[in-house]
Amino acid sequence: MTDHDQYFAYLMQRSALGSLYRRHLLYPRLARRLVGRSLDVGCGVGDFLRYRPGTVGVDVNPRTVEYCRSLGLDAHLMAPDRLPFDAAAFDSALLDNVLEHIEDRGPLLAELRRVLRPGGRLLVGVPGLRGWDSDPDHKIAYDEASLTAAVEAGGFRVTEIFHTPLWRSAWLSRTLRQYCVFALFTVA
Repeated sequence: MTDHDQYFAYLMQRSALGSLYRRHLLYPRLARRLVGRSLDVGCGVGDFLRYRPGTVGVDVNPRTVEYCRSLGLDAHLMAPDRLPFDAAAFDSALLDNVLEHIEDRGPLLAELRRVLRPGGRLLVGVPGLRGWDSDPDHKIAYDEASLTAAVEAGGFRVTEIFHTPLWRSAWLSRTLRQYCVFALFTVA
């Protein structure tokens, strides 16, 4: 079994409770911050693509892209740090639990600036402590300050920070795998 197949199998193991959480609590909070034509970078098995119709997905894993396409979703394979789209093709983009998997985030952030229209929005979510510890593929841990600094260094300006599932909480960060810090940025 390839790494791509293993990751696909991991993504397919999500629980019914997790699905309910994403569909009824998380995705509504994320979707209302995205505008116009939107790109989901690291779309996985297409959960958000199914939630927000018209969203375009992209992933480095050919197995997940193939699965999304089998569901009729608009998903594309990307090479690392290279988005297969024209400049200024999107109004907003989502990186939900993606940035922590990337050691050198500069090239991907430059690509996002390229494909976002002037004033475009970038919504980035990273796991809290418990979520960070749950995946051995995580490369860089972020908190509010380091996430803001990292993405602003890529040419974006932070406009909002929020936490899921509810509010900022050190206890939830240590206890709940689904706890995340989200920051909304605009192209600077």
